[in-house]
Amino acid sequence: MTDVTDRLAGLAPSEQTFLGYLFWLSRPRFWLYLAGPVAVGVVFAATAPTEFFQPITVALFAYFLVPANVYLYGVNDIFDADIDRLNPKKAEEGREVRYTGGTGVGVAVLAAAVLGLAFAPALPPEGLAGMAAFLLLGAAYSAPPLRFKTTPILDSVSNGLYVTPGVVGYAAVAGEFPPGLAIAGGWVWAMGMHTFSAIPDIEPDRAAGVQTTATLLDERPTLGYCAGVWLIAAVLMGLVHPYLGAVLGVYPVFVAAIVAADVDIARAYWWFPILNTLAGTAFTLGGIWVIQYG
Repeated sequence: MTDVTDRLAGLAPSEQTFLGYLFWLSRPRFWLYLAGPVAVGVVFAATAPTEFFQPITVALFAYFLVPANVYLYGVNDIFDADIDRLNPKKAEEGREVRYTGGTGVGVAVLAAAVLGLAFAPALPPEGLAGMAAFLLLGAAYSAPPLRFKTTPILDSVSNGLYVTPGVVGYAAVAGEFPPGLAIAGGWVWAMGMHTFSAIPDIEPDRAAGVQTTATLLDERPTLGYCAGVWLIAAVLMGLVHPYLGAVLGVYPVFVAAIVAADVDIARAYWWFPILNTLAGTAFTLGGIWVIQYG
């Protein structure tokens, strides 16, 4: 793991220490995948800027920034130990740490789940439902007996869990669920995000005997699947507000550009967090300027 960007210019902790290992296990490159939806949910639920930074909204953002990622990826790595031995992303000098066993990670995962449940007294029923959905789907995706990640299509559908932090953030401010179309659009978008991220794992997963949507379809058809679900997501979000549909409309264009330029998916995979960060920023700023106060 010598990539200077992964080391945050040398400031990030070493995986040789336990806390440093948890840091890298939590996939800091992807932290905003969970924390970003909280910010979006809060912005769209707020009726005034003063509601953006409340103790509950700040606490939820902090939880989904790090502890929730320790939970999600910790469960994943514990139950993927055998598969990850064949995954180049987890190889020596790779970009992600490999689970090394022991009780420490299990304890950290359990603590992160308990920390999520500790929000229960401060959340309305809708927010509690969102938190429960995140914790349950986060475990069911990787852990037996359900282990959705090994069942094509269900692996994709279950990854709507990335929308649940937005539901929690919205409910914490508004006291109700976000619009159904927004949840549906976000869920379908997350399905595409997950399946696109599974493309670089096609060969390692096949070698390990794991079936996923990506291994079922193969690379080019999987790209078509991603473009299709992202187009549906853009339409659904466009029904909520045209601006939101326009932002998500970038994703099918992203796929088309990759195919047209014949970009290696293993390379494009590492660009994906940049695209998601830019889209999340556009959503958040749009909520502040274009929709609420424009």
